[in-house]
Amino acid sequence: MSDAPDKRSDRPVGIIGFGAFGQLLAEHLRAYFPILVFDIALDVARADALGATVVSFEAAAACPVVILAVPVSQMRGVALSLAPHLKPGALVLDVGSVKVEPAAILRDTLPDHVEIVATHPLFGPNSARQGIRGARIAICPVRGRRFRVAAFCRRLGLDVIMTTPEQHDRDAAEVQGLTHLVASLLMKMNLRPTRLTTRSFELMMSAVDMVRNDAPEVRRAILTSNPYADDVLRRFKLALDDTA
Repeated sequence: MSDAPDKRSDRPVGIIGFGAFGQLLAEHLRAYFPILVFDIALDVARADALGATVVSFEAAAACPVVILAVPVSQMRGVALSLAPHLKPGALVLDVGSVKVEPAAILRDTLPDHVEIVATHPLFGPNSARQGIRGARIAICPVRGRRFRVAAFCRRLGLDVIMTTPEQHDRDAAEVQGLTHLVASLLMKMNLRPTRLTTRSFELMMSAVDMVRNDAPEVRRAILTSNPYADDVLRRFKLALDDTA
């Protein structure tokens, strides 16, 4: 990945997984790289609209930079299929909401001749509607070019947080895990504003709306694939019992 996004590279970026976040990636990277995309249920019209080229899995996997925008539950299968097609010196990134499990999978399954950087963009299609400048991204070195990735992200205007997969998941368990748990509970309650609605209620529901449309796989990963989430949820339940 070039560290000078002001110049368009002729080296393509392959995106495997073209759901909402894969499309967001294409939208913000297309000015700097040719974008090749693969998904088993690809929206070709949407890919065309974003200037991305639909290719086979093998062609996307052979790119100098490969971004995996797939659920954590599919990561091992995708990585095993990816491994034979990766070129020496290729850079593989993932963009999931948890990092310990994906980082371990990529380290264990991908050949030694490729570089691996685990990332977590702390934004999504909803929060990035006005652009990504000023948004945060966590970068977890696994094997290779972490500094070039960090430099590229900073040039895009992102606030880069260098961390480890373990520390990332410890921190995320508190901020993301609890947010998604509370949001899920409030959505199930189907609360509606009334004439007595307060500003605090509006702010609470605004926070719920920010994660309301997250894919079920994202919520599931945050609550079940983060090894530190159980402890946070246990503490939440204990606090709830103490207040009841």
